[in-house]
Amino acid sequence: MEDPRIKELDPETEFLCSKRKTQNDWELFKENVKPLKRGRNITILNNALKSHTDNHIKKSLLENRRKLIEAIDDYKGDDPLQPWLECIKWVQEAYPAGGDFSGLVLIYEHCVRTFWHSDRYKEDLRYLKVWLEYAENCFDAEVIFNFLHANAIGTTHSAYYISYALHLESNAKIKAANDTFNLGISRNAQPIDKLKDVYRMFLTRSMQRPKAAEESMEKCLPVRSFGTVLSNPEHHRPPTMGNFQPSRKNMKAERPYLAPLDVYDDSKVVSTSHLEPDASKTHSNSWTILGSRRERNKENNALPSKWTSNKIPQRIGSRVGGASASAPLEVFVDEECEKPAHNLEHNEGGKSSTTHLRQVDGRNYKRETDLLRQNPLRNFPSNSFR
Repeated sequence: MEDPRIKELDPETEFLCSKRKTQNDWELFKENVKPLKRGRNITILNNALKSHTDNHIKKSLLENRRKLIEAIDDYKGDDPLQPWLECIKWVQEAYPAGGDFSGLVLIYEHCVRTFWHSDRYKEDLRYLKVWLEYAENCFDAEVIFNFLHANAIGTTHSAYYISYALHLESNAKIKAANDTFNLGISRNAQPIDKLKDVYRMFLTRSMQRPKAAEESMEKCLPVRSFGTVLSNPEHHRPPTMGNFQPSRKNMKAERPYLAPLDVYDDSKVVSTSHLEPDASKTHSNSWTILGSRRERNKENNALPSKWTSNKIPQRIGSRVGGASASAPLEVFVDEECEKPAHNLEHNEGGKSSTTHLRQVDGRNYKRETDLLRQNPLRNFPSNSFR
């Protein structure tokens, strides 16, 4: 009779024998996943991580991003900011590693540039959060905070002052960070309780911050003013030989400094004519006889010749064909000085055209992203800096 215990399998063995899949595929790539405060959808995350090895999934992600960008222009509702937020949220989920090729920085910049002049969204917390996320991806975030303050964007929310002050604190600008907290409290930025709690924690960190090494050294030194004596001069007298016995290590260290300085005297040079008579003769003659001008300029005796008589050796295989020799010369254009044509592409009603976002391909995403990170306001009109 067959033993019934043989048919019983433990859960782990039963799962391995089955063809079911877990939702823990992201464990293999978790170091490449950028964390989000709101968390991530595990199904979308696993599907996005497979795009590294599956070209079909990669193409579908690019197609979905293109459709979301096109939906921004096709939006006919009362809240034109909403499709931008949906596009940003989807890109954050579909490209968990972030990076330059996700195009997220370009979408941030295009979104904030679309509504910066709209009074409707200046106090909208959603719009302010887009600005703050854009600032986190730029090298000089202080430029963005100054722009927001100059244009009164989000200055009634405590999130602006908290983010700005923490950025200043990370750059060791403690006094400026303290002034920013006080400015937000004086303006009664909402929610004020959250701002005060963060400010209280900032003060605690400031009190526990270790002082500079110079300040600790100054405590060890006596305080002295002009005309005063530091201490009894007898304490500073040099020690005598009776009570001072330097160690061998100190003696060896001081010995080269106590050695007499040798002075060279050419009158005491021993004649070496019996060893090297020719060398001594030429040496003495070189000081007494300067020679003619021709002898002194003997390295410049090369006779001039025609340039056409000399041929430069050509590298074998340098020319592949005749087309390469007639290729046009590419003129360098500084991209930072170049004014892009999409700076002021605005449709009626304040809606910005997303034509540039649809035209930029994966090869240009990195270049555009690097330029925006170095100068986040490079595409803004000049009248935006008030």
